[in-house]
Amino acid sequence: MKTISAFITAHAKAIVAIWFIIFIAMAMFAIQLPSKLHGDGFFVEGDHTYVTNELAKTFDLPSDTILVVFNPAEDKQIQDTLKKLDKIKEIHSIQSPLDDSSLQKNGIAYAMVHIKNDVDYLPDVVKDIRSLLENDGVSITGGPVISADINTASQKDLASAEAIGLPIAIIVLLLAFGTVVASILPIIIGVITVVTAFGILTLLSGSVNLSIFVLNIVPMLGLALSIDFALLFINRYREERAHTSIVQAIQTAIQTAGRSIIFSAVCVMIGLGAMIVIDVEIFHNIALGGTIVVLLAVLSGLTLLPATMMLLGDRLNKWRLLRVKSGGINRWRGFAGFVMKHPVTIVIVALLLLSIGMIPLKDIKLTIPQVDSLPTKYEARAAYDQLDKTFGLGDTSTLYLLAERKEGWEDSEARKLIYTIQEKLLDDPLVNHVSTIYTTANIKSPEELTASLEIPQMAEQLTPILNTFSKDKQLFIPITLDAAGSSTTAQKFARTWNDKDLGVNFALGGPAKFNQEIFDEISSKIFLAISIIIVSTFFILMLAFRSILIPLKAIIMNIIGLSSAFGILVYIFQYGHFGIEAGTIVLIIPVIVFCLVFGLSMDYEVFLISRIQEEYQKGADNTRATIDGLTSTSRIITSAALIMIVITGAFAFTDVMPVKQIGVGIAIAVVIDATIIRLMLVPSLMKLFGDWNWWLPFAKKQK
Repeated sequence: MKTISAFITAHAKAIVAIWFIIFIAMAMFAIQLPSKLHGDGFFVEGDHTYVTNELAKTFDLPSDTILVVFNPAEDKQIQDTLKKLDKIKEIHSIQSPLDDSSLQKNGIAYAMVHIKNDVDYLPDVVKDIRSLLENDGVSITGGPVISADINTASQKDLASAEAIGLPIAIIVLLLAFGTVVASILPIIIGVITVVTAFGILTLLSGSVNLSIFVLNIVPMLGLALSIDFALLFINRYREERAHTSIVQAIQTAIQTAGRSIIFSAVCVMIGLGAMIVIDVEIFHNIALGGTIVVLLAVLSGLTLLPATMMLLGDRLNKWRLLRVKSGGINRWRGFAGFVMKHPVTIVIVALLLLSIGMIPLKDIKLTIPQVDSLPTKYEARAAYDQLDKTFGLGDTSTLYLLAERKEGWEDSEARKLIYTIQEKLLDDPLVNHVSTIYTTANIKSPEELTASLEIPQMAEQLTPILNTFSKDKQLFIPITLDAAGSSTTAQKFARTWNDKDLGVNFALGGPAKFNQEIFDEISSKIFLAISIIIVSTFFILMLAFRSILIPLKAIIMNIIGLSSAFGILVYIFQYGHFGIEAGTIVLIIPVIVFCLVFGLSMDYEVFLISRIQEEYQKGADNTRATIDGLTSTSRIITSAALIMIVITGAFAFTDVMPVKQIGVGIAIAVVIDATIIRLMLVPSLMKLFGDWNWWLPFAKKQK
């Protein structure tokens, strides 16, 4: 680190110039990122994807549909609107409510606009349809429209969160540093970090599918960490500057605070990296985007920040608005002394508070985000809710059974097999309807079908129906379930039938199968991801502090704190409090919050314990070392936590529900960690365990 610090101070102008060039270049790419994002990231390679692709390729079934809603439904308006849609070449076919009475009810109607399977970018089709129909008094909804609106909402959310979070972050920094320049510099470093990360992600978007949620999670993480790192660095620089030169102060800050920054980044990246084992696209996206922005936060924090400070010199303290005292030493020392006198009471109170927070966790209900990710003010949400209320769109769902038989499906044995599969399905109480040659043509048995095909006139009528459901070696059977595709009942059906022996190789596709595969992938890998984080963190902390108890306590307290945070999240979003409509918790939230916060919280743990260890190794007893360490670090931990809470908590005021839940979840977890855990439980347990805190088998005593 000495060589690196000397190089940075010696070449400060060149480093700032290089960063400026990188920033301008990446900014040109960064503005293109929203147009490169596709879908919500809930994608896993499995049977659902295989069936969807095969149905599109072999049977030309459209995989995406837009719903055009007419309210009130008037025949002339429907005719005129659908005629307009004929101009859009990406449309495969249209199911008109004038031809299908099931698409009309209580004065409301909707048309199903099926999109061709070779369309590269669905948001453009949505935009074209909206533009074409904007004066027709109709609404549009459906998967592609919902995704497009979530993308739009995510961009607005990012602007809203920045407009709320950054000014408050500046105020927090002003309270910490007292001067305008020192307070704005971390914000500038954070913005440069995020914009550069966006630019890199844009360049990677050609080879990697990126979720629309990357647009919010990357800046949320990048801004918070960049500002936290800058806060830590500038604070250490100021301590050194009080008794040494600018160059020496910056070099010392790089060598000391720089190590803490690198360690913190490693902990966060362990959490991000652990997500990769869950083979769902959104976790890979967050791991990729998060790792890029964390690496850039470290790089900018240890190169651009000190280089800029070198050029500023003592102008870093320009435009002083507040006279910041040296950390409120007496108040923090009094607090630390109080904790040392009442460790048992404080542990009991802290655990009681955390336990109360955990209570709602027993009711947690996890779902994959649907249209309810959008607020009702968006057309796609309002239109879908109207259709659901009128037509019960969410009451049923369709599964597709795709079977492959090497002999094909035209012989008598194949017809018997189709009938056998049909009857087995109809015997299941959850199955409402099965579409086959038998149900469509109202034929009662394989024998009747064979006899009908021997009559030329009947064969001429039946052949097109046969070709609808079977081609070459493939057969597909649509299955209508009396359950929503997102329900656990439908998922259980898909899981159970996936293991059935139907006498032929088959696969299932459709919403129920899609949800089942996502849930099963996460549930089967989540404990592996958590184990990677816990084991890695344990050994890193054990080596850093040469202790068994400290890493064990840190891990246990993190798990307890996060459990309490999840309970509060359930209380707010699932029970419906603080103006939030009662709903469910998005499936990915516990995974993302756990992986991110577990790493972030280690930043505070390391900073606090490092200072305690430093005093202990100087000769102070365990109690005195804990008091001194808590006194000297409490202000900086509180300031860093406030920055994290402000930046992530600002997303509570956004529209897209998964983003809102992630922001609030991280903010709550950080509040708990920086207060109850770090300022109450950690020092109390340090007091109670005494010298056993520093015990490591087969290691020499540290004192």
